[in-house]
Amino acid sequence: MNVTFHGAAREVTGSCHVVRVGDSSVALDFGMFQGHRADANEKNLAVPFTPSELDAVILSHAHIDHSGRLPLLARYGFDRPVFATPATRDLCAIMLADSAHIQEKDAEFLAKRRRSFVAPLYDQRDVARLMRNVRTVPYDVPFDVAPGVRATFVEAGHILGSASVLLECAHGGVMRRLLYSGDIGRWGLPIVRDPRPPRGADVVIMESTYGDRDHPPVEDMRARLGAIVRKTAARGGRILIPAFAVGRTQEILYDLHRLRRSNEIPRIPVVLDSPLAIAATSVFTTNPDAFDRGEDLINAVDDIFDFAQLEFAREAKDSKALNERHGPMVVIAASGMAEAGRILHHLAVCAPDPRNTILIVGFQAEHTLGRRIVERQPVIKVFGEEVSLRAEVETLNGYSAHADRGELRRWLAEVRGATSRSMPVHLVHGEPRAQESLAATLREDGYEVHIPTPTSRAEL
Repeated sequence: MNVTFHGAAREVTGSCHVVRVGDSSVALDFGMFQGHRADANEKNLAVPFTPSELDAVILSHAHIDHSGRLPLLARYGFDRPVFATPATRDLCAIMLADSAHIQEKDAEFLAKRRRSFVAPLYDQRDVARLMRNVRTVPYDVPFDVAPGVRATFVEAGHILGSASVLLECAHGGVMRRLLYSGDIGRWGLPIVRDPRPPRGADVVIMESTYGDRDHPPVEDMRARLGAIVRKTAARGGRILIPAFAVGRTQEILYDLHRLRRSNEIPRIPVVLDSPLAIAATSVFTTNPDAFDRGEDLINAVDDIFDFAQLEFAREAKDSKALNERHGPMVVIAASGMAEAGRILHHLAVCAPDPRNTILIVGFQAEHTLGRRIVERQPVIKVFGEEVSLRAEVETLNGYSAHADRGELRRWLAEVRGATSRSMPVHLVHGEPRAQESLAATLREDGYEVHIPTPTSRAEL
């Protein structure tokens, strides 16, 4: 019994870990690499195993860095089950279709520019093949995955439908409980339920995105959001929010709704400028069973995303028309790291204007435009052109859907329970500095900590 770390090893994208138990092979996620374009493209094209070797894939959640290469497996002939929670399946249906659309458009653009055909990573037919094999399983219900492998989804609290995966692996009379954290959320986040880590794992694979820092309290974020909106609106500016279409967008909309209901922000337009985010928001409304019923607004209204100032920019012409409008507004647009999508057009127009605010509400990986904005570089490149960054830059890391250092320790302590045994922990999905900092902290807590490198293997 062993696990090989094929992605998100010493980095935060491309999540993929293959567990082998006897003759069975099961992949935990198969995500897309993101970041420096040439490097990411090379990694995305390289499938590190023969798809026919896999008995199944278990998907922790729908974010593209965890699910984004699954259609590539289908393109290469993989036709085995992909297990996911119901909400994850619904989100993947729209997110992977959107990803395929981007792949196809990029291929068309490159073909025109280079006058030679460049095949997309995958297309809509591959997504359709993949989705036919997705099997949904609710939380807390054990299911058989492959001979010697049984799994259970438990609430991870990261985004709608996100799960940690508890694997019971049996071979040669030996049984090991392997817990894969997926992406761990925060206690007290709006909309989604809090993480519910299971106890009693023998080995843990745990994310470490924010292993070197602590976030501001969740409860402070709405007040800070309101203050930023009021300040920017008072000077006649726009608030641009690059946001992931799933999770962060809905949390921001939820808090803007709450602020508007309590008259803590002015009556300015709030525009959701992302077809994918609009579709994802619809998925949220059709999965209310996954909401946190302890939230006041969830219990007070029929539709938590329906308020008077909210507008949807579905078509490209609607997005372009925003630049012809005057006065303050909030614009939420993908992508979350400002690497693609409509947010780029808004940045090209609005970044040079000091009246505006660029509000960063999520993790920005190295080599992304979002990271360069957070670093407040005086000049950024948008569509290959230099753009002055004079707009105010604000960051609200408290909106992060990733647990911080203290919350990761809390999650792991609940997994270990009352025992003091040294439980092996493999840190994935983190940049080296964050991982090394968290490893030192966890070793002080008595854990046996490992930081896998790409393609390294750990015996169970």
